[in-house]
Amino acid sequence: MNNTSLLEQLSYKKAYRENRMQAALWVIENPQTFEELLNYCFTSKTELAYKAAWVLEFVYLENPKLLLPHLDLFFKHLPSINLDQTLRPLAHICELIAISNYKKKDIDVIAVFSEKHKKTLIDCSFDWLITEQKVACQVRAMTALYYLGTEFEWIHPELKQIIKQNIHLGSAGYQSRGKKTIKQIDTFQNNKTKN
Repeated sequence: MNNTSLLEQLSYKKAYRENRMQAALWVIENPQTFEELLNYCFTSKTELAYKAAWVLEFVYLENPKLLLPHLDLFFKHLPSINLDQTLRPLAHICELIAISNYKKKDIDVIAVFSEKHKKTLIDCSFDWLITEQKVACQVRAMTALYYLGTEFEWIHPELKQIIKQNIHLGSAGYQSRGKKTIKQIDTFQNNKTKN
């Protein structure tokens, strides 16, 4: 496949779900284009970058195994993303990786989600919580950090403090996820104390 084939898939005019899904299914059928798609997410701050990120999110939802061999590239470039339209789908993927690793105990994810990846995800998630980001990105960060905190003990107290400081200022979505996350942290700590 050459660049033009993938670029054609990413040239949809409207960000309708069906357009993104159609492009994602094309990438899944042409897995040799996956790395190229990933590179488009990180190589520019243009419309192409966020269209690629939207498609990447749908690819991950349909076939997460396609991303796993590319986690080094994904996490290498994740800290450089600050455009909201690109960051939101990538934050969703990060949340799903954390859930797969810690909650679902997916052996394929566990095998490749390295210490270095986790540290990058921790740094990025805290950045998303303490900087001006859309709520969608912040709630994804809360969930990722909750699960990472089940391995790295220092995360939960920090996360809880940030949520408590900002919850009264946050949107309804932020408040809802914040309360849920604090409850999860408390339950996790209580169960740990009992054992």
